[in-house]
Amino acid sequence: MKTRLLLAFALLTSLSAPLLADEDGVSFSHKDWELACDNTLTCRAAGYSAEEGAGGSVLLTREGGPNAPTHGRVVLADTGDDDSKQVDALALWIDDHAQGEVTKAENDEWTLTDAQTLALINAIKGSGKVEFRGGEEPFELSSNGAFATLLKMDYAQGRLSTPGALVRKGNKPENSVPAAVAMPVIQQVNVEKAAPRPLSADELALLKPKLIASLTDDDSCDNLDPTDDQPEEGAEPLTLTPVDDAHVLIAALCWRGAYNEGYGYWLMDRALQGKPQLITDSGSDYSQGVISEAQKGRGIGDCWSTAAWVWDGKDFVQSSDATTGMCRAIRAGGAWQLPTLVTEVKPAS
Repeated sequence: MKTRLLLAFALLTSLSAPLLADEDGVSFSHKDWELACDNTLTCRAAGYSAEEGAGGSVLLTREGGPNAPTHGRVVLADTGDDDSKQVDALALWIDDHAQGEVTKAENDEWTLTDAQTLALINAIKGSGKVEFRGGEEPFELSSNGAFATLLKMDYAQGRLSTPGALVRKGNKPENSVPAAVAMPVIQQVNVEKAAPRPLSADELALLKPKLIASLTDDDSCDNLDPTDDQPEEGAEPLTLTPVDDAHVLIAALCWRGAYNEGYGYWLMDRALQGKPQLITDSGSDYSQGVISEAQKGRGIGDCWSTAAWVWDGKDFVQSSDATTGMCRAIRAGGAWQLPTLVTEVKPAS
């Protein structure tokens, strides 16, 4: 208990930033738990078993605003083996006491009732033992890191010291909790239908110094290094794609790793006279006015980070930013969607 109190004090004294209400979101991880809060003040906390690939994962989701409930979901680890036992019933047990069966949902997920979710939270923020029984072996949920993660969630949503806080309740009025933030709306605009073309030698000589000058210390585009006369082996030439009658998109391979590669995308005026605006240095594709990014956390593809930018007629506006959770070998493609940026994209007419 003393260790937990000291951890809580350290976290609270470090929580000096304003409440989450901007486009950056909140990401946090500690031991076997992690947190992602998006720009609407919805927070998602994911917990895992102590051993990689064992058991599964639990997701706790809570929207912003007073009196918002916390919803729980479960996935079991899926190795993809043909001999894997199909699980038809799954039950929650806390400290060897049955808490009832959980409900099977889509995508082989399971849904907890509000009462089960509350019982689970009360257990993991203490020393309770949480198990899900019904698979070949029980899935024991780790509580290591849960207290710190739930405390961070309370802070991000402005719930500290309120009756609805998950770990640090108090008498502060529940109506003092900030309301949920409306999801931003992006009106997508049609782009010119044109295929990318390689830059000419003259265009490359003109643009390469400008592209390099647009990079900051946070960007990585080693393949544009002017001291390297040889581009990355197998790299496509830099390309230009018309966006509309005033803008073009420049694309270049920036880096390549063991199982990922990242392309830089720059927005520029059609005459190629102005300063290029870097959208991302880790893009994966561009199609019909959308720049997309998808990067593996490791080679087996059990964890990913994704992002996207949409053309609104003036700029490529970021429309999403998310991960699929920790690299814990729960599922191919990742266990969950943990966004820090969400938007509503209205399709171009």
